[in-house]
Amino acid sequence: MAKSIENKDVSLLRLVEERALTKKIEEEKRKQQVIVVPYVPKDCVTNILLRLPLDSLQKSMFVCKPWYDIINSTKFIDAHLRRSETVLIFLSSIKKERLFPSSPPSCPPEKPNCISVESKLVQSKSVTLFEQSVVDYSSFSVHFLEFNGGKSKIVEYNLRCGGDIRATCNGLILLDNKMKKGGLIVMNPVTRKLSALPLGTLYPPHKESYGLALSSVTGEYKVVHLFQDVMGYVSCEILNLGTRFWREIDGPSFGLFGWFGYSPVSAIGALHWIPQIDQSDYVVSMEVDKEKFHQVPLPKSCKTADRIVEVGGLLGFVTHREEVCQIDIWILNNLFGEVWTKHHSITVGCILDMVPLFSLRIKGDMIFKRDEDGSFYIYDFQLGTMTKVEMVEGCAPLSASYLPHINSLVSWCSRVGTQNMQD
Repeated sequence: MAKSIENKDVSLLRLVEERALTKKIEEEKRKQQVIVVPYVPKDCVTNILLRLPLDSLQKSMFVCKPWYDIINSTKFIDAHLRRSETVLIFLSSIKKERLFPSSPPSCPPEKPNCISVESKLVQSKSVTLFEQSVVDYSSFSVHFLEFNGGKSKIVEYNLRCGGDIRATCNGLILLDNKMKKGGLIVMNPVTRKLSALPLGTLYPPHKESYGLALSSVTGEYKVVHLFQDVMGYVSCEILNLGTRFWREIDGPSFGLFGWFGYSPVSAIGALHWIPQIDQSDYVVSMEVDKEKFHQVPLPKSCKTADRIVEVGGLLGFVTHREEVCQIDIWILNNLFGEVWTKHHSITVGCILDMVPLFSLRIKGDMIFKRDEDGSFYIYDFQLGTMTKVEMVEGCAPLSASYLPHINSLVSWCSRVGTQNMQD
């Protein structure tokens, strides 16, 4: 009897041990069943990330360190820039808030992600206590207008500022610094990286013009400042964003400029100005690399609604011929040939108050704005059609000043290997 009980105990113990062993083996198998993720080459990951919308791309850089390194590399930023379409950046007036200096400027509570340029400068180490006490609170919100498939919509940057946008280049904008009279701020509204620039020569806004351009030789961004004295002489100073100090260069010849109403256009390695209100027979161009000014004759006299625009990297001149209800588009390939060729003629009926604003970088269509009602039109070069743009989201201000812009991840210091400025 005792032996039988003993045998049962041994069998039970063996069964428990076998079950424990089986369970242990199964757990070990589960641990070994690692999900095998196929290896994706870095180039493939880069191509996938390049196709993401900008807001998704910014979030993706925090998924893992390899993605962060890819998205922040100069090669990726340049590739993303080349794939990015041109938009129109503009300011919209907002109700000015009266706040005490001890309470930093902020955006309305319904926009928690909105920031103020002035507030960001106040929080930076580059602003003195004196400057903090005289902050001029933001009175504009920053928006952009994008065009796609014959439609357009307005998108907010959730960004506020107190000064005008003076110039744009590759995703960077040049803002008036309302915290310092005559000062400037360089900023990327997408990454919200910004820096206050040192003061240059002070002049009234209607007597000066700013341009922002990239040197193809040094890879540095340059701020070009033209200003005209009471005698009509135009001087020029340039600030390299890498070195951050103003230096004087020889300006354009006397008598070339009559006003500074039009913003300069960057194309064929130069900045270009229309120097007269009406009936200008030439443009004034400055080589970005050599920093030399030239007078370039136009194929015909420039009238009020005519403009120069960048077209596929070249300089375009858009003219209106009232007698035949036609718009002509001329192209200049380089500064020194000075030979304009007529590339397109657009028949527009009786609508000749359409001002050309810019040409889309990817598809190449040209965007016009009609002065009478502020509506936008798009000309499709492939189809040869001019159609009114349908506004699907938002309402474009009639009196806004629009500048061509590119939403990018570009930084003014990464190209020259300098330390990042404050952000």
